[in-house]
Amino acid sequence: MSARVVITIVLRVRALRTECGNLSGAASARRLLMPARETEAIILKTFPLGEADRLVSFLGRSSGRVRGVAAGAQIWYVEKETRELVRIQQADLLESFHKAQSDYGLSTGLAVISEISELILPEHEVSEPMFRLILLAAREIERTGDWSLPLSYFAFWTVRLGGWLPRFDRCVVCDAPFGKHPAFYDANQAGLFCEKCRRSGMKPLHLEARNLAERFAGERLDHIEYEKSMPASAKELREAALSWIEHHVERRLITRELLETS
Repeated sequence: MSARVVITIVLRVRALRTECGNLSGAASARRLLMPARETEAIILKTFPLGEADRLVSFLGRSSGRVRGVAAGAQIWYVEKETRELVRIQQADLLESFHKAQSDYGLSTGLAVISEISELILPEHEVSEPMFRLILLAAREIERTGDWSLPLSYFAFWTVRLGGWLPRFDRCVVCDAPFGKHPAFYDANQAGLFCEKCRRSGMKPLHLEARNLAERFAGERLDHIEYEKSMPASAKELREAALSWIEHHVERRLITRELLETS
């Protein structure tokens, strides 16, 4: 099955959960309906499933990451205790990122966000901060027509929320302050290294990129004013953050290569 690795829409889904009652006789086969739930959700991926159906991976604000089946033109969300997949029953479209989806360059940024979200978010584990981060980054890609700054912001905050962000002021080995000098990193180790402790093949993270990280930590993405000096620093910080993500998930991000062609 080939995956459509883009964030497509934000929707509201209403869930009906069923479970088997612990009763004897004919009543034991009867399903007892649980209270319906409603959650906002971001569709992360869709896969073809048969001739008309699709397998959908979505992140619910109150349900966490869930996989479900969209049968034909309908979307179902019915959860059963003994099944991994839910069936999505009803959905209302709240927001669509049509411009970003229609542009190959923009869709690559969404694809990276989608893949990272799939890798780091456990199924059924609610993560309100990640939900808001994904939505914020996707909206800014759609609004600005550029994925560079939003994706850098998303990658930085993913590392920070995951607890993987190293100290940006001192060497992880000798504790020497970086000052105005570059720090160094690679995808095989956590932390930032000074000039003396760096190893062969490490890449630099200059002062400007570290200063941008401080701005990301203290400002919302949609409040940051674009500056001409940002692209190089944003790329440097993004590459470092993506490397740290790969280090912690212990695999290469497939969609990362798409950024080089867009």
